Amino acid sequence: MHRRTLITATATAAVALLALTACSGGGGNTDALTARGDITVWYSNNEFEVKWAKAMIDAWNADNPDEQIKGQEIPAGKSSEEVIGASITAGTAPCLIYNTAPAAVGQFQKQGGLVDLESFKDGASYIEERSGDSAEQYKSPDGGYFQMPWKSNPVMIFYNKDMFASAGLDPENPKLATYDEFLATSKTLVDAGVAPFAINPAPTSEFFQTLFDFVPTYAAESGGTGLVEDGKATFDGEEGFDAASFWKSLYDGGLAGKEQYQGDAFADGHAAMAIVGPWAVSVYKDAVNWGSVPVPTKDGMAPEEIYTFSDAKNVGLYSACKNQATAWDVLKFSTSEEQDGQLLELTGQMPLRQDLPEVYADYFEANPAYTTFGDQASRTIEVPGGSNTVEMLQVIRDAYTKAVIAGEGDLQEALTSAADKVTELASKG
Repeated sequence: MHRRTLITATATAAVALLALTACSGGGGNTDALTARGDITVWYSNNEFEVKWAKAMIDAWNADNPDEQIKGQEIPAGKSSEEVIGASITAGTAPCLIYNTAPAAVGQFQKQGGLVDLESFKDGASYIEERSGDSAEQYKSPDGGYFQMPWKSNPVMIFYNKDMFASAGLDPENPKLATYDEFLATSKTLVDAGVAPFAINPAPTSEFFQTLFDFVPTYAAESGGTGLVEDGKATFDGEEGFDAASFWKSLYDGGLAGKEQYQGDAFADGHAAMAIVGPWAVSVYKDAVNWGSVPVPTKDGMAPEEIYTFSDAKNVGLYSACKNQATAWDVLKFSTSEEQDGQLLELTGQMPLRQDLPEVYADYFEANPAYTTFGDQASRTIEVPGGSNTVEMLQVIRDAYTKAVIAGEGDLQEALTSAADKVTELASKG
């Protein structure tokens, strides 16, 4: 599964979501909360997730003849977020959607489209016992869980072992842990002519692109600090400046491309490295002789201490659902240890479940390529919560595009100005 298909949805949907937004703060009513009966669910059109969803639905339906699930892929549209937003407005949303982007949750909540899962007696306890400390990131700034933390694709650095060897670098122990090492290795790769660029994240201005360059390195350098904490932007401090300066050095040195590449830069040999999630294991297994390492930090850190971006997709229980008690039971069933194991087995994506490597030790032993991602999944940061998430990320991206990629203006001033705007947006909910 390519990350572009996971999060591009939100980009084209941002304006539509703002236009669709109503002023209510969350849906659900007492009668629906306790009602039982048939429900409908939507899931991603990714072939592996379709396979998981159909098997999960069949397993539930076999044991619950009076509370059947009808499932389908999310209807086609410009983006899944736009389709979901329109269904909320029309009152036609299904009970559960297994493809709810954290960046869109605040808007869906503001529309009144989502049920607070804390409305169920065991709502908070179930989520927090399953996901552990990471669950806190998925709480609404106003309180309550309007999304079930479900699965993540924690991003790391993939590198082309053959290119490293051709450049005279050690392909089994690459020097990529510190900013200085990463820059020196990148220069060696480009000077050797093995690829036009050492790394080539998309340099375009969509809000979500910053989640795959600046945000992972900021997460790592700051020890897992969120972009917004306690209602205030955090990324204009020393760690944010260092992370942004690292990327600026790559662009200033011609080691990262400033023009959009039409295709997959890593698979096509246009870049020797990429920032990717576990979806990449199956995508690149026959195309690239790859290795993986955590994202770098200024002075280097032990891998078990490094944080990154989650690239999560979650599950929403939608207020149009008439049988919410059944929907909640289905949601728990579909995120049980057994079903999470099936999801891991079929998709290679990491369930947002604490102690993942221990719970599924047999899987990781049999699939060692995923082991580092399983460990990394416990140390991730999420996008800021609230109804202005997309706007916040766009502010950061605009500043980053100008000051880091284009190299225009003063970097610290750009970060400070962006942080002030993000803090203001956060204060508006």
